[in-house]
Amino acid sequence: MKSFRPTSKSRRHMTVLPFKQYLTTSEPYKPLTVGFKRDMGRNAFGRITVRHKGGGHKKLYRIIDFMYDKKDMIATVKTVEYDPFRTGYIGLVNYKDGTKRYVLLPKTMKVGNSFIVSEKAPIQTGNRLPLKNIPVGTFVYNIEIKPGSGAKLVRSAGSFAQVIANDASYTHIKMPSSEVRKVHESAWASVGAVSNEENRLVNIGKAGRSRWMGIRPTVRGTAQNPVDHPYGGGEQRQGRGLRRLKTRWGKPAGKGQKTRTPKKYSNVFIVARRQVGKKKVKATQ
Repeated sequence: MKSFRPTSKSRRHMTVLPFKQYLTTSEPYKPLTVGFKRDMGRNAFGRITVRHKGGGHKKLYRIIDFMYDKKDMIATVKTVEYDPFRTGYIGLVNYKDGTKRYVLLPKTMKVGNSFIVSEKAPIQTGNRLPLKNIPVGTFVYNIEIKPGSGAKLVRSAGSFAQVIANDASYTHIKMPSSEVRKVHESAWASVGAVSNEENRLVNIGKAGRSRWMGIRPTVRGTAQNPVDHPYGGGEQRQGRGLRRLKTRWGKPAGKGQKTRTPKKYSNVFIVARRQVGKKKVKATQ
């Protein structure tokens, strides 16, 4: 991590990633980029449905290949690049037939390294194969939820899941959240863990840097009026006055409370719910 001399209060604790050590180019491959108008937390009617989003630096979208439809063909990494829309590093890869694609890179993969998407691929970092062919105990990322749907799970910086069992056409995977989930054995996954594991150590340092990232300020519930929040009102500072945490809309939030939709379609695929709070700390030790 790169830190700075405390020339101001905001600089004192601010840290940034040492990109120069990892990235090989600063300009993206233009044919695989596209510009668009960002939603900024608004729905089709223009109404805010996700708060605290808006503004921020203009970003160019890199088209990432999460389908991996080029099978049984070696791909070589040509660049390691930054992507403003995700926390892991991406890389421009060149397939043997000359096709170029952007992919999400795993840890330890550098320029000149290669990988292959194949049912018979060896168990090496970056290679992609069906879950039924991956041994128990292997770390994986870029996991499909349904066979052929493209990678959906475990895509953020430094994250990985672990194959822990195979049973009745399903593979049991331990997710980064500690949840154990069943995924069909024909779904594909990549071997390894996502790059840029140091991302979790970054200290934003000042409010202005959050604004550059498109994150708007959050007002505490206790500082609001009673009409705006369950914690609001009262003279001067005081506690929330409620036994359990609530959202602005009165829904349960945080501290071990169950917030998952009771009748969600994917409940049948969850073998063990994620552990939260003190239980999770004990489980990781």
